[in-house]
Amino acid sequence: QVQLVESGGGLVQAGGSLRLSCAASGRTFNDYVMGWFRQAPGKEREVVATMRWSGGSTYYADSVQGRFTISRGNAKNTVYLQMNSLKPEDTAVYYCAAVRTFAKPTTPRAYDYWGQGTQVTVSS
Repeated sequence: QVQLVESGGGLVQAGGSLRLSCAASGRTFNDYVMGWFRQAPGKEREVVATMRWSGGSTYYADSVQGRFTISRGNAKNTVYLQMNSLKPEDTAVYYCAAVRTFAKPTTPRAYDYWGQGTQVTVSS
């Protein structure tokens, strides 16, 4: 059973930084794509960034390109989302997701496993 547990959310001022973590367990994830998504109140869930667990092949939404970085920890089954230069419009619940695939999915419905989400609030 795949489990994804996010942490690291919180309240930060505009221009600040946060690092989200996603602890993954229950599988060997070599054939998986990991994704970070977010959902703001009244809006649909949208992709933020994705990467292959085995490395490389990253994707970023235009709105976060150059500010956010997705990466994987070497020693632990953890995926990170480093968020810099945060803006009020980045305020949302952020979710970690996973799917076993050789494709590069960016739509939420393509992902099979989800964490519980972590709130990120950016004040102006």
